[in-house]
Formats: sequence, structure tokens, C-alpha cells
Amino acid sequence: MMLILVARRGVVGAAVALTVATSALMAQAQERFRVPGQSVAVYNLAGRITVSGGSGSETTVRVVRAGPDAARLRVETGPIDNYDRVWQTLRVVYPGSRLVVPELGHRSRTEVKVREDGTFSDAGRTRGRRVTISNSGTGVRASADLEIGVPQGTRLGVYLAVGQVTVQNVEGMLRIDVARAPVTVVGATGTLTIDSGSGTVDVRDVDGDLSIDTGSGAVTVANAKGERCTVETGSGAVTASGITAQTVAIETGSGRVEIRDLAAVRVSVETGSGRVALDLTQDPEALTIETGSGSVVIQALATLGAQVDLETNSGHVETDFPVTVRKHRRNHLRGQIGDGAGRIRVETGSGGIRLVRRS
Repeated sequence: MMLILVARRGVVGAAVALTVATSALMAQAQERFRVPGQSVAVYNLAGRITVSGGSGSETTVRVVRAGPDAARLRVETGPIDNYDRVWQTLRVVYPGSRLVVPELGHRSRTEVKVREDGTFSDAGRTRGRRVTISNSGTGVRASADLEIGVPQGTRLGVYLAVGQVTVQNVEGMLRIDVARAPVTVVGATGTLTIDSGSGTVDVRDVDGDLSIDTGSGAVTVANAKGERCTVETGSGAVTASGITAQTVAIETGSGRVEIRDLAAVRVSVETGSGRVALDLTQDPEALTIETGSGSVVIQALATLGAQVDLETNSGHVETDFPVTVRKHRRNHLRGQIGDGAGRIRVETGSGGIRLVRRS
């Protein structure tokens, strides 16, 4: 009996050792996939995703699984009809309804609805099982880091629930959709769309239309050139510099807006509360600023020509430019500057308004 008992313990011990070894190997294993097609979507619930320009005609994805339950993850590929077109996909599929990622912040908790095929979106249209992702507790302990190489001209969608996304030197049509993750882009040519539930967004050196929508988190944009540049955030400051576009539209529920070296034909800034400061390097055809609470400072060229309507419920209106006045009170100025070719309208609930000549 003792011999039988020892033998069983040995078998059990060997099985446990084999399981641990297998999990460790899976955590360190690197898998490489090729995804054909001009429209590619990549889905992953947790981990770090890096995207860079690649060669050849196919998108390449390097997958590195991590965590004690890494072996339970599946990587699936294939076409999926998603709303507007058929996408070739790579999907990291996680089992269960609870996912534990210790690297997340203290008391972090994110919920995402995931379809059976592993697809999801923060846009709110997803139907499927509800998956809770937290930094502690019970659940599947696994994540996956992805390195994506995307050929020139590819339409790429990157979907991540938690973790981080980094993009460098990509040329094509790129959409990044995250639930709770910081997004950093350095070097992008083409259309760039970022949709974030929560997390900072830092975008630099972009040539093409830019759209950023985040529920909460600061947004930084530097050196962006395209037809349109739009930024919308529920809560968080917007800081930008070196923006050249036909249309620039900034909207924030709360948070300051500061833009230096702005060259745009049409500019719209709206914030529930927060200071607005614009530094214009060309005269706009139309400039509108509305803020519930916060001062407004506009620096403009000495050649400025515009019909101006500047009003604050609480504060003073000041200008460095000669104005042909049609209406003037302490907190309201309406008139014409120069040839009056453009239109500038500013309204703030509380805070001063200053129109300053750019040095």
C-alpha cells in the first residue's frame, strides 16, 4: 500500500510539474501570424500592443502570452463581417467572465461585452457576455502582448480593453479602440481615429485626418497636418501645437484647451469649464469659442481682419487691435477689426476675454 501511495503521489507531482512547466512555456512562447487582406482587425482584451510599419503585402502579428493561465488563451484568425465590410482578423480569445491582470492600477475594474468569437468594441454596440477585468481577485490570470507590422495602405483596426497601445511610423487608415488604456502615436500618415473610454492620448507627427474621442483623459497633439482635426473628451485637458488643417474642432466637458501655432480656416472650441488659449499663425475665416467657465486668450497676427463678437457674463473684454465698435460694454464688444473678412465669436460664462497681437 505504501508503494502504491508513493507511486500516486509521484504521478500527481509529475502532472503538477508538467502543468506548471507548460504554463511557463506558454507564458514565454512567441507565436507569429500572417493576416492577409487590405482590411485587418486585431482584438485583445489585455496586454501591450505595438504597431509599426511593415513590409510585404500581409499584416504580421507576434503574440507573446503571459500569466499562469496563458495556456488557456486561444488565438483565432479568419474573416468576420463587421458592419461596413469584411475584415480579416486576429483574435486573442479569453475564457470565462473574469480576467485578472495584476499589472493594472490599484482597485482597477473594467467591464467589456465580448462576443463568442472574441470581438468587442468600446463604441457600445457589442452584444455578448460581460467580462470583468480587474487587478486582483479570482478569474483567469492571463494576458497577451502583440507586435503588429502593418504594410503601407492597409486599413487596420486595433481593439484593446486594458493595457497600452503604441504606434510608430504607420501609413494607412488606422483605428484604435480601447476601453481603458493610454495611447501613444508617433508618426502616422493617412487617417487616424482613436476612440478611448479612459486613458491619456498622445499623438505626434501626423499627416492626415485626425479624430480623437475619449471619455476621460488628457489629450496631447503635436505637429498634425490634414483636412480635419477633431478632439472630444468628457474630462481632461487638451494641449496641442503645430496644427495645420482646414477644420479644427475641440470639445471637452471639463478641462483647459491650449493650442499653439494653429493654422486653420475654421476653428471651433467648446468646453464646459476650463481656460482656452489659442495662438493663431493665420487669420481664420471662422473662429467660435464657448466655455461655461474660464478665461479666453486669443493671439492673432497683426494683419487680423474679422467681425468680432466677444461676450462674458463675468469678466472684462480687452483687445490690442483697433476696433470699429458697434456695441461696447464692459463685458461685451461687437465690431470690426481690419477688413472684417473673418468672423470671431467668443462667449464665456465667467472669465475675461483678451484678443492679443501676436509678437
